[in-house]
Amino acid sequence: MTDATAPRVLIVEDEPLIALNLEELMVDAGFLVSGIAGRLAKALDMIKLDVCDVALVDANLAGVSSGPAGAALAALGVPYVVLSGYSSAQKNGMFPDAVLFMQKPFDPDLLIEELRKLTARPLAAEANR
Repeated sequence: MTDATAPRVLIVEDEPLIALNLEELMVDAGFLVSGIAGRLAKALDMIKLDVCDVALVDANLAGVSSGPAGAALAALGVPYVVLSGYSSAQKNGMFPDAVLFMQKPFDPDLLIEELRKLTARPLAAEANR
């Protein structure tokens, strides 16, 4: 079980099995999954609600680029990791603000390590909460 102070992760993934696996991975690692969006419109709606501290974004959602979701996250200053079956070269700059691009299948331990770095909060910030 995660606590309310755990970093919030938004999962943007259209394949239900992958989304559930990512959710389980995040919860097991101590993150709070704030939502799962399988379509671009839902992802954009959730991003507007400021529901996350970091996001995992599949590059392609049911044949539609999730580039606009990446742009919306970047506009809010939310770091995001692109997870894709495509190589970063194949996506040709569609996610210029992504902090990391991981090609599927990816190393879950590496993903968790990177997310922990991205969501590490300085102790001073915690004291002011």
